[in-house]
Amino acid sequence: MTAGGIAYIVANTSNHWRKLFNVYAKFLFDYYQQTNRNIIADTTFPENWQAYRDHVLFQASSQEALLFSAPYFDATECIHIIAGKTYAASLNLPPLVWLDNYFAINTSARLIVSPYPDYRQLSNERIARLVELVASLDSPNQA
Repeated sequence: MTAGGIAYIVANTSNHWRKLFNVYAKFLFDYYQQTNRNIIADTTFPENWQAYRDHVLFQASSQEALLFSAPYFDATECIHIIAGKTYAASLNLPPLVWLDNYFAINTSARLIVSPYPDYRQLSNERIARLVELVASLDSPNQA
């Protein structure tokens, strides 16, 4: 995404995209803060999730991407998060272990199915759970 792209999309589309970008920014900001990772080379980490959203989220220098196609599981360094049970059910995914009503995981494929990223489905409590799950896949001691 180009600089200012998120602001442009939010200004020129529905409120849905603003909510989606906010939830992704909250999740990624929390994840990077809690794992003490500064993923932005030669700069300081943003002070809040809003700054993360406006200056880092889905930029060319970031380490994450929003895909609108089925994932490929051949890249072992990637962690795949499928947003929403309904979408996940439409994909040919490797076997999943459902941890609760909201999250499923396949550790060998580095895959997590999570609630859809809106405030009602992926609440702050569930964002915290997603942070834990991604951190478990990202650790060198993963199962």
